[in-house]
Amino acid sequence: MRFLVVFCHPSKTSFSAALYARACDSLRIAGHEVKSIELYQDKFNPILSLEEWNTYLEDTDKNLVLVREHVDKLVWAEGLIFVFPTWMYGPPALLKGWLERVWLPGVAFEIPTGKQKRAQGKLQNIKRFCVITTSGSPRWWLWFIGNPGKRMLFNGYKILFDKYCKLKWFQLYNMNHAKEQDREAFLGKISNYFSCIK
Repeated sequence: MRFLVVFCHPSKTSFSAALYARACDSLRIAGHEVKSIELYQDKFNPILSLEEWNTYLEDTDKNLVLVREHVDKLVWAEGLIFVFPTWMYGPPALLKGWLERVWLPGVAFEIPTGKQKRAQGKLQNIKRFCVITTSGSPRWWLWFIGNPGKRMLFNGYKILFDKYCKLKWFQLYNMNHAKEQDREAFLGKISNYFSCIK
């Protein structure tokens, strides 16, 4: 399969960076094609400008030119993986900005045709969607508040993908108190999962 891995963390020595490397390495060892986007390291601009907003619907091609390389990777992929830390109950603002600027009308979705109708997904090429994240909060608390990041990405975005798209969520909870053995076990889960994908 062809996988796009999107990494969003400012530090290349972070545990998130280790997770990103492990996912990419495991996929390549299993024989998959891998392309990646490193949002912080690439200095991606997450700000949807006034000019882009003004052409967002009426002249989307103008916006598309600004992020063409990212769009090309997105439509190339059959599998999509996000690697990021959960901050303030969701993905970093940089990843949210990437979604806003790259997942454009005509690329990721079609605008609803009328009131009370939802957007129609255009990313039918995505057969697998996986999120790898960490969070300072314990599992019970995120369960109690509904894990907003997971709800946004899985409930909100899965309609854009192939209707049989397989979803997988990996989250290391209590990250601020995780021991070395906790981190190693989590890395092992990543290796095992991506090594077995056919």
